[in-house]
Amino acid sequence: MTDLPVHILMIDDDEDDFYLVSQLLQDISPGQYQLDWAPTYSKALEEIDRKEHDIYLVDYRLGPYTGIDILHHFQQLQFNAPVIMLTGKGDYTIDKEAMQAGASDYLVKGEISADLLERSIRYALDEAHHLRVIEEKEKKYFSVFEKAHDLIILADCNKNIIDANPSAIRSLQYSKEEILQLNLKQLFFQEEQSKHFFDHICGEDSSLQTEYNFITKEGKKLDVLVSAVTLDEAEHVFLCVVQDITERKREELEKQQQQKFVITGRIARVIAHEVRNPLTNILLAVSQFKGEPVSVEESQVYVDIIERNCTRINQLITELLHSTRMIELNIRPHGINELTDKALVLAQDRLQLNEIKVQKGYVKPDVMIPADDEKIVIALLNIIINGIEAMTPSKGLLTLRTERQKDKALIMITDNGPGIPEDTKARLFDPFFTNKPKGTGLGLTSTQNIIMNHKGTVHVESEIDNGSTFTIVLPVNL
Repeated sequence: MTDLPVHILMIDDDEDDFYLVSQLLQDISPGQYQLDWAPTYSKALEEIDRKEHDIYLVDYRLGPYTGIDILHHFQQLQFNAPVIMLTGKGDYTIDKEAMQAGASDYLVKGEISADLLERSIRYALDEAHHLRVIEEKEKKYFSVFEKAHDLIILADCNKNIIDANPSAIRSLQYSKEEILQLNLKQLFFQEEQSKHFFDHICGEDSSLQTEYNFITKEGKKLDVLVSAVTLDEAEHVFLCVVQDITERKREELEKQQQQKFVITGRIARVIAHEVRNPLTNILLAVSQFKGEPVSVEESQVYVDIIERNCTRINQLITELLHSTRMIELNIRPHGINELTDKALVLAQDRLQLNEIKVQKGYVKPDVMIPADDEKIVIALLNIIINGIEAMTPSKGLLTLRTERQKDKALIMITDNGPGIPEDTKARLFDPFFTNKPKGTGLGLTSTQNIIMNHKGTVHVESEIDNGSTFTIVLPVNL
């Protein structure tokens, strides 16, 4: 109840009953209720059409009309105001009919007290308020259901489709009647996918978000992301929100193909450049043999040139293969502090020559990980060398830290170099990508391959003029 007066219209052809109800309302709370009177059926319709009252008290008998006729008028207007029917004693059939026609409550004339009237009005107003709230929510959710671009499907664990929104009907190319006759598993492109979906949504999880393939009525395959959640566990009703990601997947595939083409072209250019130089030397040496006779000493020089350049070509190919292929690992438990120190020892000469300071911040006790120590040391060494080469000699500071986060071990290698530009950072682990004049661009590719073979990850954070941090994350030895 609010501070504003409750506007009540009493529809009754007996003026004495109107005054009686008016007095009862005054007894309840003076000023809280404002009661108006409609003594005839036509006057009642006129007042109802204005929709100016909060609640209506309607006598069942209104000359040639009845209170049921009044209730029917409310239905025709689609006006869901609360109505309390006033009936005669013992008219239980009328009471039942009134409630079925939409009355909120009924009161027996001659038995109405102030408390009973106040309670009935309060109950009817509260119920009307709750119904309005529910109706507003239903309208809002129905609007979302109808206008959503995503496909929305309601179904049960018997795999029957209960409802589908216009987007689902349009995308799947069915009519509303056709889709409601479908079994949900008929929408899946593969039977294994439908089995996976129902095993999860009808199991203990009762929710999931997974990519599947749907098939339309016309046989077209759709790539979809299905988000599903159980709405009613007792009835096993669940809601599926289906995003059509066919176009997005196509664009991603095209982008991947373009990236592969770019990388392939880059690799081809680098290989051509790297191999052409030693091949040129070999051809020059061979041409000398084909020309004028040469002495034994000169021929040995040319043979050495050929051998040296053939070795260079072989090394280049070997490095390329090693940097990208799956490698065999000799897994043993090793500490991350131990592995980091081993890599530091191998970089000691470079550190001294460039006068680089080293700062350590190791976790204690050491964290054990399953690792091929030789391979991990190579991976760490590649990152350390990159850091050394990025820093200014005699001004460099290399910081090495180790941590444990739950079931993960972290090794962080930080330099105080100039930082890495964003466009360079995105290509840092690409084969043959390098900014070094004599670099092959395979060091970080090899590092990433080693870490991935250990079921780990490596990523870099960098800020221009504030250095870079490489973070290696590896699973711990549980």
